[in-house]
Amino acid sequence: MESLPEPARVVQLPDGTYAYADSTRLPTQQPGPQVVHQHIHQAAPDRTVQRIALGSGVGAGTVAAGVYFGPLLVGVLTSMAITLAVVAFVIAVTGWAVVTVVRSVGGADGQAAARSLRKAHRGRR
Repeated sequence: MESLPEPARVVQLPDGTYAYADSTRLPTQQPGPQVVHQHIHQAAPDRTVQRIALGSGVGAGTVAAGVYFGPLLVGVLTSMAITLAVVAFVIAVTGWAVVTVVRSVGGADGQAAARSLRKAHRGRR
């Protein structure tokens, strides 16, 4: 235990702060450059816009709006696309059904009307 260095004495100054009593006996500094370990993590895709907005000085309200309305906009557009696809499918099925019914019910008069329409359409070209 005698081989250990004597600990540095710290005194309390009148203003309440602490200081080393002897500046020659300060703890030794590490020689050489200080090593800084920096961990870089890739941001998740939904956080990238937030980080860009915060880095460019945009306020927190804009970031909050982007976080809230971004996924909401994607949901609304997806919902609209699905709705339009269903409507297009219903129109196609209805059109097919009408054509099938007209062909089956039309008889000779329907076929004659179709022929006259075809001839009239060819004559316009």
